[in-house]
Amino acid sequence: MVQKAKILLVDDRPENLLALEAILSALDQTLVRASSGEEALKALLTDDFAVILLDVQMPGMDGFETAAHIKRRERTRDIPIIFLTAINHGPHHTFRGYAAGAVDYISKPFDPWVLRAKVSVFVELYMKNCQLREQAALLRLQLEGGKSGGGDSKEPAGILAELSARLAAVEEQAEALSKQLDDESADAAAVATAAHLERKLTGLRRALDALEPGTGSGAPSVPSQN
Repeated sequence: MVQKAKILLVDDRPENLLALEAILSALDQTLVRASSGEEALKALLTDDFAVILLDVQMPGMDGFETAAHIKRRERTRDIPIIFLTAINHGPHHTFRGYAAGAVDYISKPFDPWVLRAKVSVFVELYMKNCQLREQAALLRLQLEGGKSGGGDSKEPAGILAELSARLAAVEEQAEALSKQLDDESADAAAVATAAHLERKLTGLRRALDALEPGTGSGAPSVPSQN
C-alpha cells in the first residue's frame, strides 16, 4: 500500500486554509494545516512534506522569513515552496519570493485547476524519490546480508531479479513524468528535480548491473540519496 504524501498549507486565515483543502482534496493526499510561520516550522521538525504552500502576508513571521528558516535547515531545505499572495508589488516583490527559495509564486485569486496541477507535479516527484530510497535501502540490506552469509536470505539471482523489476517500474514512471513535464513546459524547478531523480535512478541501476555475475569482483557502492 502506497503511503500518501503530506502537503503543508500555511496561512493565518482559516477561510483560506479551507479553500486550499477544497482545491487539493482531489489529489487524495494528506493535507496538514499551519496558521503561522512558527507553527509551520514546528510541523517540519517531525514530518516530511512533498510541497509547502506558503502565504506571504502573515502577522509576526511572514512567508519570506518562514521560507528563509526552512531553507536554512538541512532536513527541509529541499522541500519545494509555492508562495501564495493576495497582493503584487511588481517584479521586485516577485523576485524576493524566488530569492527566498520559492519554486513558484502565485497571486490570489488563483485558478484552482492550475494550483492543483502544479502541486500534483511535486507530489509525483516526491513519491518517486520515496520509491527510489526504498529500493536503495533494500539493496543495502541484501548486500549486507550477502556479506554476513545469512542462510535465510533468497538466492542472489532471485534477489537481483526482484530488485531489478522494482527499479524498472520506478524508472518507467520517472520517464513518463519527465515526458509530461516537457510536454507541459513545466516550471524549471520541477524539471530540475525530475532530472535529479533520473540521475539517482541511473546510479542505482549501475549498482544493480554491477552485481550481475561476471560483471565485477566487488560489491558496488550504492548511490547516495541526499
